[in-house]
Parts: sequence; structure tokens; C-alpha cells
Amino acid sequence: GVTKFDPWFLDRIREIVEAEEQVRQNGLPTATADMRRLKMMGFTDARLAKLTGFTEADVRKSRHGLGVTAVFKRIDTCAAEFEAQTPYMYSTYEAPMMGEVECEARPSDKKKVVILGGGPNRIGQGIEFDYCCCHACFSLTDVGYETIMINCNPETVSTDYDTSDRLYFEPLTFEHVMEILRIEQENGTLHGVIVQFGGQTPLKLAKALEAEGIPILGTSPDAIDLAEDRERFQALVNQLGLKQPKNGIASTDAQALEIATEIGFPLVIRPSYVLGGRAMEIVRDMDQLKRYISDAVVVSGDSPVLLDSYLSGAVECDVDALCDGENVHVSGIMQHIEEAGVHSGDSACSLPPHSLSKEITDALIEQTDALAKALNVVGLMNVQFAVKDNEIYLIEVNPRASRTVPFVAKATDSAIASIAARLMAGEPLTNFPKREPYRDVSYDETIPSADPMTLADPM
Repeated sequence: GVTKFDPWFLDRIREIVEAEEQVRQNGLPTATADMRRLKMMGFTDARLAKLTGFTEADVRKSRHGLGVTAVFKRIDTCAAEFEAQTPYMYSTYEAPMMGEVECEARPSDKKKVVILGGGPNRIGQGIEFDYCCCHACFSLTDVGYETIMINCNPETVSTDYDTSDRLYFEPLTFEHVMEILRIEQENGTLHGVIVQFGGQTPLKLAKALEAEGIPILGTSPDAIDLAEDRERFQALVNQLGLKQPKNGIASTDAQALEIATEIGFPLVIRPSYVLGGRAMEIVRDMDQLKRYISDAVVVSGDSPVLLDSYLSGAVECDVDALCDGENVHVSGIMQHIEEAGVHSGDSACSLPPHSLSKEITDALIEQTDALAKALNVVGLMNVQFAVKDNEIYLIEVNPRASRTVPFVAKATDSAIASIAARLMAGEPLTNFPKREPYRDVSYDETIPSADPMTLADPM
């Protein structure tokens, strides 16, 4: 009566709470039936690891040792009238009353590439990445690979059953991806996994997958970490002789205040290893910084914050490039119409740049080329620069597809996502003809979906 929930749901919640407490007290189950029951209730390996003090790898090994693995069923498109043939799978741990549950995945004997999608739409991670995933599927299918899509967003085109050869509708977590790869490796040849097209979500899985012996196509996980790790990246920037705004990385509240004093205000502060400008803020004094630290983020060794000097009045640029590890092609240079500090996901931009000199654009191309080669990028790369008083400052490098890829592809009439997929599969950039420099000017503007006609801001 207090919650207004139906008693049936309260009983199910009570069962989960009691099961969790039992695991916390007694540790991991040693019987197959008990482990299967936990998985049927929805306990992830990561949650079981946290409850017992083991690592996720320990839980996975124990679970597999008990013979408890996910099986895959096909989504039935014909209401059980005929046997389902659609290659659209989901996982389950449900077991029949008698015998073993049948796995309907039926992996093929083909050479296959797995593409990890972006998951649910959210700030900074939306349909632009789905565009990249779809074009990668089409491109790799054209050259003879079986494409396997893993995603969990029904709004996307990549989760249409006919976009890829095989589709797994699963969360983008290490556990779920590894269960799929375990099944797919039972037959055929896994050429590799592409993590570049889904934004930050799949990128975070690269190192863990590589540690399990899974081949990662494109830029290596170590190079991805080099671009993401502020200290390693700063050493690379210094080695290349490039400029950055004054910056620092803080693992404690006190350290953040100390670095802010050294850099000076205003400054841009944001968490590390995030996408889409989440929790990014321009702070103009110490009081505002203290409010940010207390309200917006938890600063720790696992969750450091980045502090950069804010370049007032600077022009911000986005550069998208293709690289095969040796050759680099700059696909597009975009100039933001708003001043630096407005996140690229919220700002408008023009392609080509509308006010930068040829000397500056040539220098942007030169610096992008140097960064791509130093990081040994294979596939797509996005670089963000700020230009102030004819000086170029490097803001950040993303060794993956960015949200600007669809815009650049359409503005320049160049299928850069398709080309990137084939570069990752092993083709050289010289296989693809270079496009002539763009002659027309194109503009990109972010329009909220609530009421696009009234909320669009005419420039």
C-alpha cells in the first residue's frame, strides 16, 4: 500500500535483494544451478565481482567453469508459424525444465568483422555514430566480409535486421561482447572488431578485448590510450613541437585548486575519458571552481579532471582525417561560427573555413598529418584546434569517428566512413582516389529535435 506497486513486483524485487545479500555473505556460487539462477535474475559479472571482491575476469572464469554461458535466440518475426530465419539475436540464460537450452546463433564459416555501435542516444553520442556504423557495414559487405553488428538502440538504422549480415541486440559491455565473440569464434574466422564508429562507449572496451586476444581493427588500443591519457599525450605534443593551452590534470580537489591557481582564470574544466562535453564548464573564478568540484563531479584517481586555460576570443576548428598508418588525407577542416568554448556538438560550423588564411589552414593540415603518423592512426581521426592571434593551439585528438563525419562526407561528396572501414580491414589509402578540393561552402547547425522550426537560430 505504501509504494502502490503490485505485490508481484515487490516479491521479485525482494528476491533480487535477498540473492544479492546471500552472494555478499557467502561468495560466488559453486553449483551450476545457483550461478544460472543469479544470471537469470540479471546479475552481471561486474556486479558479482563487486559483491564478492573478485575481479570480473575471476567471475567469468568461475561461471564458465560451471558451464553457465549465455545462449542466443533469434527474434521471431513470424509468431512461431515458421522457424525464425532472421539473423537478429539476443542473449538469455533461461533454461528449460528438461535438457539444455538450444542456441540459435548458428555462426557461419565466413571471414567476419564485428562492429560495435554507440548504444543509447544521449548527449554527445547520437545518430552521427550510427551513420558511420551503417556505412561501415555496407562497405565491408561489398568487399566480401560478413558484418556483425552489436548495438542496443532500437532507434538506430544499424539495428535494422537488413543493415548487417548478423545483428546482436545486446548492451555494449565487456561481458556481453565477449559472450557474442565466444559464439562467433566457434565457426569461421574473426578478422577483428571495430571500435572506432560508436563513440566513446566501444572505445573504452578496446584494451579489455585486446587483453583477451581479440584482434582490434584500426588504431591500436595503446594509441587510443596515448591520445586519451593527458600526461602521455602532453609528452607526445612536446615531442612534435606543437602548442597547447596551459593545462593540468587533477586527481584530488586540492590538486584541482592548486592547478587552477597556476593556470589562471578563466579556464575550462571537464572530466577525463568522456564524450560530448558532459560536465564541461568554463569557470571564471575560484568560487565557481569550488562549486563545480562539489556539485558536478567526484574528483579521484580513477576519475581525474582536466583543466585548460580558456582562450578568450579564439576561433575553434575541427579537422577530420583518414590514415592508413603511413598516408594521411585531411577530409575536411571546419571552422566553428561561435567562439572557442562552445562545444562542437552544440555549435555551428562552416566547411571550408570562412575566415582563416591559407597559411593557417596549411599549418592545420601539417599538424594533423604529424599527429596521425605519430599516433599510427588507422581509420578515422578528429583533431580540435583553437586559433588565436595567428597561433595554433591543439585542444584534443580523438582517434575515432567524430560527430562531424556525416557532415564532412556529404559536404565533400566523399564516403569517408566507408573508406575508413576498409582501411581498418587492411587496405591502403592509395586504393582510394583523392577528391578535388571542395568549392562550395557548407554549413552545419545543431537544431534541437523538440521544435526545429521555432528553435533554429538564423545565422
